[in-house]
Amino acid sequence: MPKVTVVKRTKVTQKKRRRRSTEEITDLLIEAACDEFELNGYEGTKTAAIAKKAGVTEALIFSNFGSKAKLFQDSIFKPLNQHFLQFTAAHLVGPDDEEGLKEGTRQYILELQQFIRRHSRMLTSVVAAQMYESENVQGVSQIEGLNDYFSRATARAMKRLSGKPKIDPRLMARVSFATILACILFKDWLFPKGLATQDEISAAISDFVMEGLGANADPQPKAPGAARPRRSPSAAGSAKKR
Repeated sequence: MPKVTVVKRTKVTQKKRRRRSTEEITDLLIEAACDEFELNGYEGTKTAAIAKKAGVTEALIFSNFGSKAKLFQDSIFKPLNQHFLQFTAAHLVGPDDEEGLKEGTRQYILELQQFIRRHSRMLTSVVAAQMYESENVQGVSQIEGLNDYFSRATARAMKRLSGKPKIDPRLMARVSFATILACILFKDWLFPKGLATQDEISAAISDFVMEGLGANADPQPKAPGAARPRRSPSAAGSAKKR
């Protein structure tokens, strides 16, 4: 009688995949979108490629962002807002710590320059869309994420003021950002080869913005007992004649 081999069937169980939260999916999509937009530009990027890189379905792009254009905006300005919040939380200084405040502001200007350099291609796409009135990408002035950034920067500046500012903090936030943005995006136009090194240009941008922000600094109180400036004899004589 031939030997019969009995094959035991084993039950194969698949490990159930953990359900990802909406925030996790959003972060994955933004990270993937950053890479794809930087590599291919706005027009050359496909939502299917973004979804594949993020490891999600393409439908999740539209359910979370509504459109490719909104994802494009959020992939630039959400990280910008996150960086601002993280920086301010990590660099808390007292209202009377002038040196600490100046040091923190200068450091943030340097980090903002680095952020813009990393995302220069995407930001250039936004500027180009504004110039050519593309229907696909919303105008810069209407981008919610950028306006949120300006609102936070303005609120932070307002907390440091004790009186009426010389320049409206809302205007100051925009002019400061525009200065840094233009110097980075149009570097080749503005700074011909041989004019200055990258470090020198970066330092010049920081010094310029710091000087501008100083326009709203509270005036230093006069030291007790400080002598008043003496007038010249000619000035004193003129005063008597009056």
